[in-house]
Amino acid sequence: MQIIGRSSSHFTRVTLIFAHELGVPVELVPVYDLTALDPVAFAGNPALRVPTLRRGDELLFGAENICRVIAEGTDRRIVWPEQLRANVSRNAQELVWHGMNAQVQIAFGTVIGKLPADNIFFAKSRAGFEGALRWLDDHLADALDALPARDLSLFEVTLFCLLEHIGFRPTLPLDPYPALTAFAGAFATRPSAQRTVYRFDVPPPSAAV
Repeated sequence: MQIIGRSSSHFTRVTLIFAHELGVPVELVPVYDLTALDPVAFAGNPALRVPTLRRGDELLFGAENICRVIAEGTDRRIVWPEQLRANVSRNAQELVWHGMNAQVQIAFGTVIGKLPADNIFFAKSRAGFEGALRWLDDHLADALDALPARDLSLFEVTLFCLLEHIGFRPTLPLDPYPALTAFAGAFATRPSAQRTVYRFDVPPPSAAV
């Protein structure tokens, strides 16, 4: 199985952590240019996004879909969003997805697109991102306590990938969120986290020309 994505992408890292946790071999095929407008650069993903899973001639789009395929046949206890029964954990997962998308919007628009950060679009994205992190910090203990018995949960993996990405692609300070910082530090000790550290993929000379 090939994962078309980026070592610097939190959405891609979610899938790589699942693969490492479940012992499923995957090959990362980097997408070097996020500004490309041809779906071919994204393995045929019409949304021009990462990650995409390629198995033979089949393509599967999106981090959660890929994680589910990676987990097929496993006997590990995995908690998926539909298994969340408490509103606090459901809201927590929703806010993690929101934060991941907001960070992409802010980074792509202000860093890659070089648009002004005080534009109302980015200002609102930042305010919503801060609000999501504040809520998650206040409710993290309850959200974790509400999870069923598990070996792995999509919520914890996505939250960790988001928090570490904030440090990798500085967007907001994490100092005001001690519960989130402590969670990220604890999850970072897992071998799957240590084997998927964020980095920028460097294209080979032929691809850089």
